[in-house]
Amino acid sequence: MPTRVRQFILLFGVFLGVYFLPIGSNRVQGALVEAFAMLHEYAREHVLLCLVPALFIAGAIAVFVSKAAVMKYFGPTANKVLSYSVASVSGTILAVCSCTVLPLFAGIYSRGAGLGPATAFLYSGPAINVLAIILTARVLGFELGLARAAGAILFAFLIGIGMHLLFLREERAKAEEAAGFEVPEDESTRPLWQTGAYFATMVGILVFANWGKPAANPSLWASIYQVKWWITLALLLVLATMLLRWFRGPELKEWTSSTWTFAWQILPLLFGGVLVAGFLLGRPGHMALIPENWVARLVGGNSLWANLFAALSGALMYFATLTEIPILQGLLGAGMGKGPALALLLAGPSLSLPNLLVIGGVLGARKTAAYALLVVALATVSGMTYGAVS
Repeated sequence: MPTRVRQFILLFGVFLGVYFLPIGSNRVQGALVEAFAMLHEYAREHVLLCLVPALFIAGAIAVFVSKAAVMKYFGPTANKVLSYSVASVSGTILAVCSCTVLPLFAGIYSRGAGLGPATAFLYSGPAINVLAIILTARVLGFELGLARAAGAILFAFLIGIGMHLLFLREERAKAEEAAGFEVPEDESTRPLWQTGAYFATMVGILVFANWGKPAANPSLWASIYQVKWWITLALLLVLATMLLRWFRGPELKEWTSSTWTFAWQILPLLFGGVLVAGFLLGRPGHMALIPENWVARLVGGNSLWANLFAALSGALMYFATLTEIPILQGLLGAGMGKGPALALLLAGPSLSLPNLLVIGGVLGARKTAAYALLVVALATVSGMTYGAVS
């Protein structure tokens, strides 16, 4: 189908939806308010501390990480065991949500990373969060926490390999092109340890600035939470010192320009997706167009439908980091089965409607649909399996 025809159908569909929107309905009015309330909450709680640092890291990847390095470890000709292993456990150091990981994913993909390792990283970033897994075990039970950890690591491998195989022809062409094109060596005079320290400092700022308050006060996580702003401030001072001493003016200008490019590419789609997600599903505890009790009634037991619906709901809903745990706690109390709970845990944190819109802008509609279907299918099967044995 020609591009202009697809654009016309999309615009015409939006027009019809807006034209026939029953604006006088109390449910619709409440959903509209909830959409902007969710966007307001997202802007206040996630943009400055999550997205902005992630965008600067993505800009730095595009400028300061050599294409040769990305191609060596994540490119289509890289060692598969190494590239998938690194990509699949990357979430252990990134306490990020499905939207915050997007600039980082776009950064490595734009530098030539293979589709398989890039999508493995895309899934693992928000899914394999050590703090989230520990809290899942504490709040929802050890078995569910262990199942989430094992499932998330396995998923990252399977999704990456699945995406590689589904688009094998394109990946082979990309590998042949990479093999026939000699990537220039990094011309930077900066030592590797300085670049590594620079990125580690920025990742540290992202992690500690978003360190959530744990449920239990006497713990290591609680102790870190008490001093997280002091740690973040210290890291900011270290970063400022690095920028002044190690970087030249043109490099910093290129860095900020690259960061702005990612921001312009990602933020409009992200905000639009948050509005739509808020209109349809709303925030936890607030009714939008689709009431929460409908979801709770549809995910009881361990049927194929219950697990599939839980996975699909998770794929559309937006979860900020760690918020999926109290939401699941409430749904389990309302009668949700353990299998569907795991399905939602495995699909929800790594996917959302805003996330899918942005991925579509990076990968295109076909690859995005394949990625979403893999996540939903694997989450459904895992939920049914866990529900049958638990």
